[in-house]
Amino acid sequence: MLITLCYLYLWARWGRRPAALVRTTVRRLRASRCSFAFCGAAAQPRDSRVCLSSGGRVFCVCESQSIDDLNKWALVLVSPLILEAEHIAFVTESIWVQGENLQRPSSSSETIVKWSDCCLPLACRPGNPYQLIARASVDDFSELGVAFMEDRLQMANGLIPQKIVSVHLQDSALKELKDQATNKPAHILQPSPKSAFEGEPDTGIMEHVGRDDPKVPGSEPTQGQGGASGSEPAGESDRGEGSADLCHLHLSSCHECLELENSTIESIRFASAEDIPDLPYDPSGTVEGVADAVGPEREGRRTNITGKAPNILLYVGSDSQEALDRFQQVRSALADCVDPDSYILYHLSGQSALRDPWSDNCVLLVIATRESVSKDLYQKFMAYLSQGGKVLGLSSSFTFAGLQLTSKGALQETVQNLVFSKADQSQVKLSVLSSGCTYEEGPGEQLSLGKLQGHLENEDKDRLIVQVPFGTRGGEAVLCQVHLELPPSSSTVQTEEDFNLLKCSNIRRYEVLKEILTTLGLSCDMKQVPALTPLHLLLAAEEMRDPLMQWLEKCVDAGGVIKSSKLSLKFVPSYTSEIEVTPTSLPVVTDMMAFSSENFNLEIYRQNLQTKQLGKVILFAEVTSTTMNLLDGLMFEMPQEMGLIAIAVRQTQGKGRGRNAWLSPEGCAISTLLVSIPLRSPLGQRIPFVQHLMSLAVVEAVKSIPGYQDINLRVKWPNDIYYSNLMKLGGVLVNSTLMGETFYILIGCGFNVTNSNPTICINDLITEYNKEHGAQLEPLRADCLIARTVTVMENLISTFQDEGPNGVLPLYYKHWVHSAQQVRLGSAEGPKVWIVGLDDSGFLQVHQEDGQVVTVHPDGNSFDMLRNLIIPKQQ
Repeated sequence: MLITLCYLYLWARWGRRPAALVRTTVRRLRASRCSFAFCGAAAQPRDSRVCLSSGGRVFCVCESQSIDDLNKWALVLVSPLILEAEHIAFVTESIWVQGENLQRPSSSSETIVKWSDCCLPLACRPGNPYQLIARASVDDFSELGVAFMEDRLQMANGLIPQKIVSVHLQDSALKELKDQATNKPAHILQPSPKSAFEGEPDTGIMEHVGRDDPKVPGSEPTQGQGGASGSEPAGESDRGEGSADLCHLHLSSCHECLELENSTIESIRFASAEDIPDLPYDPSGTVEGVADAVGPEREGRRTNITGKAPNILLYVGSDSQEALDRFQQVRSALADCVDPDSYILYHLSGQSALRDPWSDNCVLLVIATRESVSKDLYQKFMAYLSQGGKVLGLSSSFTFAGLQLTSKGALQETVQNLVFSKADQSQVKLSVLSSGCTYEEGPGEQLSLGKLQGHLENEDKDRLIVQVPFGTRGGEAVLCQVHLELPPSSSTVQTEEDFNLLKCSNIRRYEVLKEILTTLGLSCDMKQVPALTPLHLLLAAEEMRDPLMQWLEKCVDAGGVIKSSKLSLKFVPSYTSEIEVTPTSLPVVTDMMAFSSENFNLEIYRQNLQTKQLGKVILFAEVTSTTMNLLDGLMFEMPQEMGLIAIAVRQTQGKGRGRNAWLSPEGCAISTLLVSIPLRSPLGQRIPFVQHLMSLAVVEAVKSIPGYQDINLRVKWPNDIYYSNLMKLGGVLVNSTLMGETFYILIGCGFNVTNSNPTICINDLITEYNKEHGAQLEPLRADCLIARTVTVMENLISTFQDEGPNGVLPLYYKHWVHSAQQVRLGSAEGPKVWIVGLDDSGFLQVHQEDGQVVTVHPDGNSFDMLRNLIIPKQQ
């Protein structure tokens, strides 16, 4: 009765001011141990008292709701939880809505409220509904409730809030949370004779279910984005209502999700509807049937949305020495034709072709083997074509669409005259080395060929090059039975006469190869690889000059050189052209007054560097092989307080995880930061967290600038920086060496700032944000963001050392892309699990359907770490 009277009083006083009414009600009545609920009118708790009703939703007060059993909940954070007296614990129930049923918050004069900005998640229970326990202040809880009432509460792509109820966590429940946190198996780095190792997780295998059909949250249904039809493998399209395969709960700031439709660059919007998973090839039907089953008719180029530099994949058959030699030949020929800043050429083994999700980031599949292609591989290659893929066959047995290979022994490995018709119908005549096979139409076949064709200048006009379109999505192949990949110096060329003929046609051989590659959608605009430049020794603080020069005088040899296992640094007052610059011998100019660069402004760097130690001493290069090597000779010798960092405008041999190459064109912020961490410290016992902190530092370096907080940058575990969950913007590589009781850690970091191609950059996102919101945010510079990143990194390390993982995880979760992402364990048919968060050592934790939480590891170096399968850590 008293509660009812209070409602009447508050309603009479506050009238139509719902925010004030809710806040005051919660403040005044929370001590009575009642619970507050925001829900649909039909779902209000029994015996509840309605205080506010609006648009079919109610705010009511009900009997106390308690939680005393958390066995089926997965803990989000990793340390014991303390619920402060001024905080409210509550449960949010949401349902998954996908595709054309996805709803936007209704238009309102009020701003969208992001769920994750108002609370801290504590635990989750996947299912339908998806439940989250969180804590918030009274004001934030009230704000969440009012936003729910007014239909402007946003959670995540695919999640629609249905109910918010405050709960009381019993002592037993809090104890369970504490036990979960403290009983987690911790990966402790113990001192060992092996002093150097990669500061990365152990390898495993991971697949991201549904990532082949990325959803654009908040997109209009008419765009066809996010629907299940035509975008899943056969047999996978009929899922239960509770399926969350394609829904990602960010537990983060998701205002970007709502705005993504209008702010997304057009090419990305197109890509998100085009990225279709591999379709099973039905041997009982026609190959055209596979293409037609893909979806609506659409022509055009297959679009890369992974954000990584596109791959050209070379399949050369079995793993024999002959095949490896052929790979080198093909790779060398293509590398001479395509833009080296735009593509990376990889060997595609048969095993990898069957196992890995290679097709998503492949702009060209080259098949260069005389061996028969197995049935399973053939189905994979045809599925790739059906998705709009491009194939180049080089003297290969691979054919389709009614084409047949006919062997003519008289032509085998002989030099012949070829007439090649280009796309503009002009012709090129050249001498070529024939494989000995020709293309013919099968019995009763009527082929529809493209404009590119090549035939011999003989009576039969034998066809040796054909362009074959395939399907309705722009797939096509150019198949060749001439050795365009072989130089005139190849051992296959036997006579001097043949060598001379091929050498005279060598320029035209490249002309034909470039015409084919361009027709298949590749860029062949060559950019000259820049020459290496000297290093410049720079200081972020002038007061460090004298101590640094005194240290150098003690450490250099008589020739002014400091040598390491990887390179020699020769310190000189100035640079002249007579001084040699090589990857292993680099001059370092010490005259800082003479330094000038269009690409690096030292004053801007100084203004944005607000650190006590990190990033104070700079080795700068316009062009270097890799910044990871530049600090090798100094990292153990220079006093830690001097804070070394290497910065470059371009790298010619950038490094990624494993054996990956990392392209570093101009406009990319490239640096390697030296950090020393005591072994017996919170971070020293959890070194894998270093890469997470650096990825987070890059995102925060941008989003912490006033006005830039809604630029949609995110972190992708374990070491990537992403635009939303669509495209990669950058990455982190960590190398750690243990010397005594100290880790010396080199953190290599590269992210796109001004270089729009070949993927996307931060300034692209700023431009699109300005268009969408009528804003006037200025483009950012690499020197500014490197300094800001180092500043944030020092602060994150300090927080981690003081508070442990929980000091940084709330911010990390706010910006990452994986919360509630669903994957499978062990194999593509393995059990479904939900990603929960990171464990105490920085590895992923997943929540299984049986309630068990397990730790998983990445496979280390797949085409996409979160697209491969994941394996539980064996305890």
